Amino acid sequence: MKHEPITTANALAATIGIIFVACRVLVGFFPDLMFTVAQSWLHGVELAQKSSWDLSIQSFVLGLVSASVSAWLVGYLFASISNYFAKK
Repeated sequence: MKHEPITTANALAATIGIIFVACRVLVGFFPDLMFTVAQSWLHGVELAQKSSWDLSIQSFVLGLVSASVSAWLVGYLFASISNYFAKK
């Protein structure tokens, strides 16, 4: 199956952006639950919970942009490598 690198990268970046926004909303409504989930994803690594989460708009925008750009790069790389191996 051939992947168009730009299309795959765009789809992954958009998906991560949607998940990031949903996660931010969940942290706003359920901070303790989300902390527990985050800790479980890190295989029980002991995290020190601050008295409050940093839910500023600057933090949100930085996280959204950096997560989306990283996802785009991963999607592009994935599609390119997939196409390379599909030719063999």
